[in-house]
Amino acid sequence: MSLPPELQVKELIEKSENILILVPEHASGDAFGAASGIGAFLENIGKEVTIAGSGIADIAQPFEFLKPPTNILSSISGVREFILSFNTEHNDIVSVRTERGNGEYNIFITPEKGSIDPRDFSFVPAKFSFDLVIAVGAPDKESLGKIFETNPDIFYEVPVITIDHHAENDRFGQINIIDITASSTSETATTLLEKISGKHLDARVAGLLLAGIVLGTESFQKKNISPSALGAASRLMDKGADQHDIIFRLVNTQPLSLLKLWGRVMAGLKWNEERRLMWALVTPDDIVQSRSRLEDLPTILEKIRHHSSVGSIFMILCTESPSRTRVLLKCHTNSVLSEIAQHFPESKLRNNTLDISIQTPSLEEAETLMIEKLPLAR
Repeated sequence: MSLPPELQVKELIEKSENILILVPEHASGDAFGAASGIGAFLENIGKEVTIAGSGIADIAQPFEFLKPPTNILSSISGVREFILSFNTEHNDIVSVRTERGNGEYNIFITPEKGSIDPRDFSFVPAKFSFDLVIAVGAPDKESLGKIFETNPDIFYEVPVITIDHHAENDRFGQINIIDITASSTSETATTLLEKISGKHLDARVAGLLLAGIVLGTESFQKKNISPSALGAASRLMDKGADQHDIIFRLVNTQPLSLLKLWGRVMAGLKWNEERRLMWALVTPDDIVQSRSRLEDLPTILEKIRHHSSVGSIFMILCTESPSRTRVLLKCHTNSVLSEIAQHFPESKLRNNTLDISIQTPSLEEAETLMIEKLPLAR
């Protein structure tokens, strides 16, 4: 009889020393809160922890007051050694020197006897420096972006645990902790860590996890809030998490650049009654003048959705390159997003946001195309 998934996770953690925690490219606050909470928990039980994700620095910075693990990287390199081996049974090595230059790294070997048989050489990969990978809030390996693209082998040679709350997660780990009834990935992580070792879930871990829940539930204002989410938050506050400080610093306090972009978007907001669609066009000048980044757009889109009492579909279109437009869409239900995604096979649904890239010469043409594809209000 196999162990429950939570106990399987516990066993894997106990056997591991150096653990890599991964979040999706440009991770949500929920994913980072869960990942950093798990990381702090693992540090409490004596594990080496690295948290990595493409574009992670932007989401990590607001969490600094909660003291997340310090080893946070936007890319991983040097995670595996390769061994160049020489059989010295019949011919010993007298000296070895190396030289780098002209795009090459040369190894000079002086044998005891005059010549070397190439068959005495072998080149083999050694183990990865990480002995466990935990993917947090990632629906699939591809969502990890460049980290997966540059290190695909680690997902097949090192045990992988996935932790998420999205139904679309394709369960690419050996162990998958997916709770689609949870309000956030941080809630899923909270329940898991409590089952593994409640005594190691201290105030620091609790604060990071509660921050993830707060951001993942929009300060407990989403429609999918359940008693279990409120219960998890309550238990984390019992452990020492400061809900008021977290909401003040992460929700009520916004950087000036984001506020400027928010103002420009609101000034150009449009409305389509037939589709109950609220949308805006964001130009390169909007980004430059507000000193913001394209990575801020999901936050702006969420603000539009959050502050609207009449809309059903919410959309932002922005110039991605001279010939491409990026479209971000949110709806009150993911079923509508799934319906829209059928028109765009390369679109990606992540964190309740549909991300589409369209080849068009202008924002206005992309705008016309998108409106034609969106369903009428029901």
